[in-house]
Amino acid sequence: MSNTHFARIPVELTRAPKARPPEDGYGFGRYFSDHMAVSEWSKGEGWHATRVVPYQPLSLDPGAAVLHYGQALFEGMKAFRGADGKTRLFRPDMNWKRMTDGAVRLCMQAPPQELFMEALLALVRTDASWVPSRENTSLYLRPTLIGTEGFLGVRPSEAYTFFVIGSPVGAYFGEGHESVKIWIERELSRAAPGGIGAVKAGGNYASSLLAAQRARAKGYSQVLWLDAASKELVEEVGTMNIFFKIKGKVLTPALNGSILPGVMRDSCIAWLKSRDYRVEERTVELAEVLTAARAGDLEEAWGTGTAASIAPVGCLATDDGTYAINEGRPGPLAGELYKGFNDLFYGRTRDEMGWMKVVPPADA
Repeated sequence: MSNTHFARIPVELTRAPKARPPEDGYGFGRYFSDHMAVSEWSKGEGWHATRVVPYQPLSLDPGAAVLHYGQALFEGMKAFRGADGKTRLFRPDMNWKRMTDGAVRLCMQAPPQELFMEALLALVRTDASWVPSRENTSLYLRPTLIGTEGFLGVRPSEAYTFFVIGSPVGAYFGEGHESVKIWIERELSRAAPGGIGAVKAGGNYASSLLAAQRARAKGYSQVLWLDAASKELVEEVGTMNIFFKIKGKVLTPALNGSILPGVMRDSCIAWLKSRDYRVEERTVELAEVLTAARAGDLEEAWGTGTAASIAPVGCLATDDGTYAINEGRPGPLAGELYKGFNDLFYGRTRDEMGWMKVVPPADA
């Protein structure tokens, strides 16, 4: 079996490359590239056995901490192939920092930044042919950290596996840049004060599934999450951060310990401020949003996240009624953001913020 190296990571190439799906039929998260990057941590050895191997099942002890005590973190990011043929990553340093912060909260061992980046780059270069070139496609990357020690007792694991897998993807909602319809969730909660809502933990997403399932049954793409205590304050929309434009001013809920610090959220705020838009990060009451919608002052709303980038919200709905936003169409500012970030991702515009990391070729 042939082997090569990128940086210091050994690479074992697959003997059975997968058939490539057509780029116009990716969907989201349905296909996986040929390889995966893996590294292990143990109390005695620290981080070791870092390698790229053919995509394959993980071998876990049935008593592994991830299975019983939920020690699982993941990140979401994308590799984009630009018009110039170069592959770029968007702010990968922020993904590493968020995983590191999450690991502290869940008492896990996070990979150091050098290992995180080397694993990403080694996988992207090994599976370079999986980075698509069609507009609005990318290679979605999923860095994941799990507790793997086999034991039955409530304490942090003393062994961890860090791995990165890749999935060629298209539009997250399957609707391109069309507006999505959102159900306001008044019963179930996404996160509670003092909990792990600000952490990209697997358990957070498990607890969100029922509300999302109910919303889809009603014909909505996702839910608008409210705070757990009062159900009066806006927090997130589906798996995204949320923005509202009311009478020319952009509002987004302030990070409060239960809201995920999104990479796209941070980038959107910086982008807007650099262009002199008024942006307020603060408590946002649902009543304020609905009052603005009734008065015609809610000009736009959109969600931000790695998977969907900029997702315009066309309406908010409850049992009491439906509130259309911009007549159900994407608003001009959301469209400007969507185009601006896409141009940045694909290398069509100058990277003024220094956010894009070009992946060096394998022989660099």
